Amino acid sequence: MSTPEQTLTGATLDVDRSDPAYRAWLKEAVRRVQADANRSADTHLLLFPLPERWGIDLYLKDESTHPTGSLKHRLARSLFLYGLCNGWIRPGRPVIEASSGSTAVSEAYFAKLIGVPFIAVMPRTTSAEKCRLIEFHGGQCHFVDDSRKMYEESARLAVETGGHYMDQFTYAERATDWRGNNNIAESIFRQLELERFPEPAWIVATAGTGGTSATLARYVHYMQYDTRICVADPENSCFFQGWTTGDTDVACDRGSRIEGIGRPRMEPSFVPGAIDRMMKVPDAASVAAVRALERAIGRKAGGSTGTGLWSALKLVAEMVAEGRRGSVVSLLCDPGDRYLDKYYSDAWLAEQGLDIAPYTAAIESLLHTGVWPDR
Repeated sequence: MSTPEQTLTGATLDVDRSDPAYRAWLKEAVRRVQADANRSADTHLLLFPLPERWGIDLYLKDESTHPTGSLKHRLARSLFLYGLCNGWIRPGRPVIEASSGSTAVSEAYFAKLIGVPFIAVMPRTTSAEKCRLIEFHGGQCHFVDDSRKMYEESARLAVETGGHYMDQFTYAERATDWRGNNNIAESIFRQLELERFPEPAWIVATAGTGGTSATLARYVHYMQYDTRICVADPENSCFFQGWTTGDTDVACDRGSRIEGIGRPRMEPSFVPGAIDRMMKVPDAASVAAVRALERAIGRKAGGSTGTGLWSALKLVAEMVAEGRRGSVVSLLCDPGDRYLDKYYSDAWLAEQGLDIAPYTAAIESLLHTGVWPDR
């Protein structure tokens, strides 16, 4: 649209908003975030012990070994690069995120790395250890009583402070380079190259933003693998219902007990059409599975790991019943020391009314007999 002045004079309008000081800051900030990736070795692919006679290998991609101790380290790095390169993150202005914990820990780390304030908007029920880690990395915890209010409260704080609301639930799937560039999918397939079944029958993911399942699914389609993607959803989460019914407006009236996954709405970053299969996993089964993991490999992990492992074991049982050989991959999302007062506490289980005994028995039955009880 021409201005009156331009109409009269025929002049070329020219507005230069380039800022040498900001560009120098931006260049250094991007360098620091990329240098973090360059310093990091790849995460391990661990074997879960199964009877040799089955001819099935079950792996866990151990994302707990990232500098901030979880799968969310990859996402936080991608989100910071995305926000920086879009010009959204600015010096001296806070980054704000809605998170149930692990993403906030990782984003606090990257905010400190580039020297900007960080505010995590979280449910008041978030584990004390996650809050401690956020503050350890220089972040501030801002609590809400209703997890469904995290989004609007984050947006309000961004307006109030002049900061940037990172919004992982919208941007997770687009901030990650799903074609490769050492994303989690490319890493898994590279590590499987010398295994006896290098192309897994299934990869199991859990959904918080939906970004990881989208990355995995897009990558296997892009690379023309036959691998199928299964998403495990906990109680009090809408992904399974939305995926099975096609209703993206579904909502839950309470938050998930399994921190880091499960959402009260279908998040924009979840890509339903890319997913092959979903399972709705009882929370007691998630806890039973994560405790079985410790007995099997001597490692504690968070509840989301248990949700994925339960589904992975069901897939293994299916393959055993059908006489199929092959491999299955799931994720070890974060360490269990963040949840000692929850998933490893019998008092917490009793308070929540969770009975893990039947699910523990199902896992033990599978591992000893190859038969999965019908439940």
